[in-house]
Amino acid sequence: MPVFIGPIDLHTHSSVSDGTETPAQLMRSAAAAGMGTVALTDHDSTAGWSEAAGVVAETGVALIPGMELSTRVQFASVHMLAYLVDPTEAALLAETERIRAGRLSRAEEIVRRIARDYDLTWDDVLAQTTPDATVGRPHIADALVARGLATDRSAAFAGILHWRAGYYQPHYAPDPLTGVRLIRGAGGVPVLAHPGTRGAESVIPVQRLKALVDAGLFGLEIDHRENTPDARERLHVLARRFDLVVTGSSDYHGEGKPNRFGEHTTDPAVLERIVAEATGATPVMP
Repeated sequence: MPVFIGPIDLHTHSSVSDGTETPAQLMRSAAAAGMGTVALTDHDSTAGWSEAAGVVAETGVALIPGMELSTRVQFASVHMLAYLVDPTEAALLAETERIRAGRLSRAEEIVRRIARDYDLTWDDVLAQTTPDATVGRPHIADALVARGLATDRSAAFAGILHWRAGYYQPHYAPDPLTGVRLIRGAGGVPVLAHPGTRGAESVIPVQRLKALVDAGLFGLEIDHRENTPDARERLHVLARRFDLVVTGSSDYHGEGKPNRFGEHTTDPAVLERIVAEATGATPVMP
């Protein structure tokens, strides 16, 4: 078993999805912030793993290869952190390709709707992406900022990209139970991402959580800036009841969000349990 040096941050995004730094830049930023271990968890993609792994020796920061898998319950997004999956496993690969295609067509439709009322084009959005990036609403937000239609990403999401503005369009994603099974089928370890952002009343119902645990859910990301205090209390109760590990993470996006490395961290013993559970991939150590 590798020995992991803290601080440990198990949720970060690079320019492969909606972060603003390349995977290598992200690892260097993690080192500059004093991190010992980080997980790269881009949305529905493992494309950044190789680049991030290539600078592990340089940075001295251990890498946990991961992904944030999109799932959905009706119109509500439910994100699943997938640690140490086999990136070549056929079923997971096919599903992530389908999700990314859905994200792309959804983004195009949102831009078409916005363009009826604002000076925004699809080329404006593409100018904010990198090759092979998982295109999403954050890239539209960046295009709105570049066009002077919003002051920053947060303002874009609070304004034009808010669902009440009338431009919102959902994208395809499997249900959470399918997501857990896909991750486990690829030898990975599933942890429910920031499950308390809408308060204790909206925390996952017990019977639904039990079904996910029975399918292989391994943990809850409780220590996250977007989880409300009352939701965290409720989630800790559920974690004890179902013997789930508790993780903490920054959800770092570079300059795309105010989240900073290490603002929440994971206990090394918890990461050791996650690594021991995985069979799809292995950590990359300095």
